[in-house]
Amino acid sequence: MQRSQVELTRSGRVATLTLPGGTLDRRSALELEDALGELAEDDSDQTRVIVLTPAGGDFCTGVAEDLRTDTSGLDPPARLLASRRVVVACVPGACRSLGMAIALAADIRIVAPTTRFALPEVVEGALPGWNAAWLTARVVGPARATPMVLLGAEVGGEEAVAIGLAHQSAPDPAARAAEVALLLAGRGPLALEYTKEAVWRGAGLPLTEALRLEADFNHLLQASSDRAEGLAAFFEKREPRFTGR
Repeated sequence: MQRSQVELTRSGRVATLTLPGGTLDRRSALELEDALGELAEDDSDQTRVIVLTPAGGDFCTGVAEDLRTDTSGLDPPARLLASRRVVVACVPGACRSLGMAIALAADIRIVAPTTRFALPEVVEGALPGWNAAWLTARVVGPARATPMVLLGAEVGGEEAVAIGLAHQSAPDPAARAAEVALLLAGRGPLALEYTKEAVWRGAGLPLTEALRLEADFNHLLQASSDRAEGLAAFFEKREPRFTGR
């Protein structure tokens, strides 16, 4: 039996998906889809945060020919965006092409000073796959996305943080991503889920609809057990014990 290229491990409320790093091939993409599907089917409160991290020093150096010519039935970024759990990506080294689409679908990206983002497809006579162009424009705006997509301009780790392509830079991005994941895992899962949806969905809605969406989520939270537990913990000066209800 072949060893899996994408490894799913769980520790407490954090699930870690370890990608092979290097070149992304079709098998790895299929395994990532399967792992994300497994997490999506788990409706328990056990897993609250997903961490994406590579096995090696690069997040993704490029795309193998078998995936370059056939991405049919595969769209890991869409699964990440649809996940009700917060996704933290540890992005060291090179992060190119479809790998960049995966990273941009995460809610929080932790990079190293040596990280390099790039979308080389247009330079090579192709289009970025998995909606990478849309994701880039959504994250940093069209003005900053355009040179990256059309010219294949490379963006380093510090610049990525400066323009909002990444959120934090750390000498050890894996350790920092683990810290952020643990911090998030201790927070109310309903509040995390609703806030994530408000950010991603709300950004694409007219103001009145975005405000209505947030009002609906606030109404749901006010009636939840987690909200009552949060208030009780605050007044009792203790850590809250959220249950996702």
